[in-house]
Formats: sequence, C-alpha cells, structure tokens
Amino acid sequence: MAATHELVLLRHGESQWNRENRFTGWRDVPLSEKGLTEAQEAGKRLREGGFGFDRAFTSVLRRAIKTLWIALEELDLMWIPETRDWRLNERHYGALTGLDKAETAARHGEEQVLVWRRSYDVRPPAYDEGDPENPSNDRQYARLPVQARPRSESLADTVARVVPYWEGEIAPRVRAGERLLIAAHGNSLRALVKHLDRVSDAEILKLNIPTGMPLVYELDAQLAPAGKRYLASEAEISASLAAVAAQGRRA
Repeated sequence: MAATHELVLLRHGESQWNRENRFTGWRDVPLSEKGLTEAQEAGKRLREGGFGFDRAFTSVLRRAIKTLWIALEELDLMWIPETRDWRLNERHYGALTGLDKAETAARHGEEQVLVWRRSYDVRPPAYDEGDPENPSNDRQYARLPVQARPRSESLADTVARVVPYWEGEIAPRVRAGERLLIAAHGNSLRALVKHLDRVSDAEILKLNIPTGMPLVYELDAQLAPAGKRYLASEAEISASLAAVAAQGRRA
C-alpha cells in the first residue's frame, strides 16, 4: 500500500553531558555548542527537504525543547502547536545519573556498564526512595503521583510509557493527516522505532539513533512503515553512530 503519512523523528543535538560522556537521563542539562549547531543544521535539512509541520511533540527536558525550537525557527514554524510530555523523556538512568561513562566502566567493568546501558529489561542501580538527587523529584514532575516517578528505568520501562503515549496522543493525529515532528531522546525514540518497525527485544539493543539528524518515516494507512530515511549522508550517519557506540568504554 502506498505511503499516506509522513512522520519525522529528531534526536536532540549533543548535550553538555553527552559531550562530557556522562549518563544524563532525566537530568535537565543544556545543549553544547555543537548541539546548538546540530539543531540548526537539522532545521536546515528539513527546510531544504521541503518539510512542513502542523504540530510538534517533545519531552519536558530542555535539550529536546531547545532542539525543537531551533529547528522550527529555521523552518519559520515557531507558531505551530507544541506539546511537551514527560513520557517522551530520555530513559531514567537511576543512580548512574551524572557519572562519567568511561570512569564507570573502569570501576565496574565494561561488561557491567554494557548491561546497564544496553540490556532490554535490566535497570541500572536505583536512587533511594525520596532521594532529592533523583531528577524525577524535580518541580516539573510535581503533578505526577509519587509512584509514577521512576527511580531507575530499563529500556523496557521506557517502551512501556512511550508506546501508550504514541497510541493515545500522537497516532490519532497522524491518522487524521497532521504532519508531525517529534523531538526527543535516544532511548525514547528507540522505543518508538521498536514499536513502529516491530523490532525484537534483542535487535533493538543494536540500534542507535544519531543526534541532530532527522529520521523520516513514510507510514501507510495502518501506520506501518512503508519506508524511512535519514536526512544525512551515510558518512555522517556512520560517524555519529560510531561515536555513540564508543561511549561506556574505558578511557
């Protein structure tokens, strides 16, 4: 069946903690200078590709919000409705939040760090209940019930919040013909890609999403992918994915 809907996913540009190779998760850190440039370049790629949008979705974390704003400014579309929701947040890395990935690998071993980063259903060490350092206790989550605020998440936990949000809030708008841009995070977008592409639990662990490179989906009437492509060259994608894969190794 011919594609009838277009959906664009955009991982935020490099954050300051991405640059410092730290576990970021729900900590609300800004974009780095490189990240600001990546966001602007993403907007230019979309503009040059002739893309237009009716609505945008993002998380409640500034690195995704700022990426969205910069991209929309490049498109002269800052006026379109924007919906922010915590369910599009990055995976919560628990007590690993803020730690240097290479130092953590040196301390606990690369194999253990790989399990924490890449296993599907193993959670990293959790914050203690009520720990003020837990970013899910920050003000932007005050309306969430305490039991809904994670102390740590696996990728499976992230899928469990992203997919219902997609089905309940985003997919109906796609079916109605709205052109949507979703600016979010590596793991929340992996969760959505897993759902859209029917990727197995094992195979999703091998998938990385580069920062600042729009991923365009063509979806049929049942929202099954009829095609997808990055607005980037193969060399750009490979270089970005190699950098992501190198995280978590001993320095």
